[in-house]
Amino acid sequence: MSEVIQRVTAGELAHKAAQDTTSYEAREVGQAIVDDVYKELQECRTIYNRIFDEDEYCLVLKYATDPLIKGVKRKKFYGWLYLPSPRPDQAVFLYNKRMDTITKRLWVLPNSILMAKLAETLVVPKEYELMQAWSTAFYKGTFWEFIRYQHNIDMLSESEYLSTHREELIKAGCKIPDATYSEPFDFSKVAIEKIVDTQTAVVN
Repeated sequence: MSEVIQRVTAGELAHKAAQDTTSYEAREVGQAIVDDVYKELQECRTIYNRIFDEDEYCLVLKYATDPLIKGVKRKKFYGWLYLPSPRPDQAVFLYNKRMDTITKRLWVLPNSILMAKLAETLVVPKEYELMQAWSTAFYKGTFWEFIRYQHNIDMLSESEYLSTHREELIKAGCKIPDATYSEPFDFSKVAIEKIVDTQTAVVN
């Protein structure tokens, strides 16, 4: 008879964390997060090295709130061949496959509220100056131009790449999506059977 492995769910961990009254030193927490992110980036690199043939590509970290469990944020890691579209709660790194190393931290964007505050504030503490520059470029619509100038790179964004190589891609058999006649979302396809207490929600 096979042994059943009991795993702690995200909901159970969130409930336990909510009951924890221990005081933690911020620097130690920050260091633990950095160490964890570095480890995840290395695992992400291993996966996408088998997928991408290019010498350089982006490693992306995106924080996302859990739709069911209050206070829980999930880290999503993935590789991207182009400069990804900037988003709140996002960090992007340039990885060199031949050197097998992350060569540049391209940008780190905070949550949307802090991004807006940074973009409209004239003077910020020194540790926020870079984040302010990225946030300002985001709202000005000059983000990719600023990133390429700042890091002295010429990597295109996905939309720029598709536009530049449009004819080649069409000849190769790729279909360029036409958003002119996009269909409205059909909300009748969404069904909610039952809403439960999110503190006790079970996540597979």
